[in-house]
Amino acid sequence: MKKTISILIFCFALITIQNKSLANEEIPTAPNLDLQKYLGKWYEVASIPQWFQKDCIANTTAEYSAVEDSPQIQVLNSCDTSSGDRKTAKGRAKVTDPTTNSKLKVTFVKIIGWIFAFGGNYWVLDIDPEYSYALIGDPSRKYAWVLSRTPSLPKETLDKIADKYKSLGYDTCLLLTSIQSGGFSERTPLCKLQH
Repeated sequence: MKKTISILIFCFALITIQNKSLANEEIPTAPNLDLQKYLGKWYEVASIPQWFQKDCIANTTAEYSAVEDSPQIQVLNSCDTSSGDRKTAKGRAKVTDPTTNSKLKVTFVKIIGWIFAFGGNYWVLDIDPEYSYALIGDPSRKYAWVLSRTPSLPKETLDKIADKYKSLGYDTCLLLTSIQSGGFSERTPLCKLQH
C-alpha cells in the first residue's frame, strides 16, 4: 500500500513539474508583425473561454486602430449578450517586443492614464501571410483566441490552426468555436472538429 502511494505521489509530482516547465517555457511568436496591416476589425472564431467574456454569447469582435501621436493601439472589444444588448470594452495595447511587434500588453484599466501594470499578455503566435487570420495566446497557454477577418474559416484552415496550437503545447480541446452570424452556431472543441 505504501509503495502504491509513493508511486502515485511520484507520478503526481512528475506531472506537476512537467506542467510547470511547459507553462514557464518560452512560446514562439510571429517573427515579424506589421502593425498597420493588423489594424482593423477581427471576428473571434474560437477561444479558450475566459471569465471576463462570460456575458458574451455571440458575435464577438475586436477592432484595433492607431492612436494619434502615440505608439499605443486602441482596442474595442464587442459582443452580443443574452439580454440582446451589444457589450463593448475599450482598452489600449502597447508593444513589449519591438523586434517582432508580436508581443503586446493589453489593458482595460484607465484611471488618469492607461495602467498597463493591470494588463495581460497578448501575443500573436502566428498570422496568415495575407493577415486573414491570427492565433493569439500567451506563455501560460491558458489564453487563446483565433481571430479572422471573416466570421468563419474553412475546415482545412481550422485544422491547420489546431495543429499549430498543438505544436505550441496547447490543449485544443479547451479551444471552443465561437458563435458568429455567418459562422458557427454552437461551441465545439477544435479537437473534435479534426475527426
